Amino acid sequence: MPDPLDPLTLALEWHTAGRGAVLATVVETWGSAPRAVGSQLVIDAEGRMEGSVSGGCVEGAVIIEAIEALEDGAPRLLTYGVSDDDAFAVGLACGGTIRVLVEPVGTAMPLDLLRTVIEAKNAGQPVGIERKEGGTHRLIGPSDHAEMFRLDRSGFTEDGRFVLILNPPLKLIVVGAVHIAQPLVRMAAELGFAVTLVDPRPAFGDAARFPGVTIVDDWPDEALQRLGLDSRTAVVTLTHDPKLDDPAIEQALRSDVFYLGCLGSTRTHAKRVARLTEAGFTTDEIDRIHGPVGLDLGGRKPAEIALSILAEITQVLRTA
Repeated sequence: MPDPLDPLTLALEWHTAGRGAVLATVVETWGSAPRAVGSQLVIDAEGRMEGSVSGGCVEGAVIIEAIEALEDGAPRLLTYGVSDDDAFAVGLACGGTIRVLVEPVGTAMPLDLLRTVIEAKNAGQPVGIERKEGGTHRLIGPSDHAEMFRLDRSGFTEDGRFVLILNPPLKLIVVGAVHIAQPLVRMAAELGFAVTLVDPRPAFGDAARFPGVTIVDDWPDEALQRLGLDSRTAVVTLTHDPKLDDPAIEQALRSDVFYLGCLGSTRTHAKRVARLTEAGFTTDEIDRIHGPVGLDLGGRKPAEIALSILAEITQVLRTA
């Protein structure tokens, strides 16, 4: 579903409503900057805002610049926190430095481009905006900057173009509504994953046990086919039951999911490997499985195991 507080969406809505709109985007950071490159803030002509470029540190200064930019229609590239004293003066008490690009909508930020980007985002497509020095914008996709899209990493290219990456949310599909799944789905949601829980057993996949979680009661292979598996999807199987786990594993191995993790001991995983080998999967395919699932953090409680799983998912996503 579209995010009603998405700065890009609000910028278009505010501009269309006659409120005026300016997009402020973090384009570069050094040191302990509080917000990542690509973070955005939208400001209207009255100084009302939504979003953040610094967690509250420099928003006041950015708003002043944004209102002036709205009046003259020109973009601005702002730098805050060149020294520790300067950083403290504008609110960057930890000494970080940020550069913020301020672009009035309709002049510096083209309306047609903004509409196209929003439509693509709402359709769940990975999309981005490339801005050349001088202000020319271009719509881009993963084929343009594959590594930046893979890492969800906005920033400057070597030749000075700024690339804003606007990926759809990462997906986590959890097979098995067992006790470990309860902290796992909560933590994953906090990390920004769109989480789906798959379990055909009504006593397990109970909404009271998993409030607010999308629960699918289809057989796992059917559920994964319907949900769709792509390079922004992680799959974790937790049931210990081959009748439930194996169909999901086989579907995941036939896809380009970036992570597949399976709960179970080393002995359980060896039996799993034997079954998959007999089913015709190659050693390279089976080696994609993270089993036993999760980084070895030494934890044994359900929440600790969930933490180890999400740590491994993050490691694979960001360092592979």
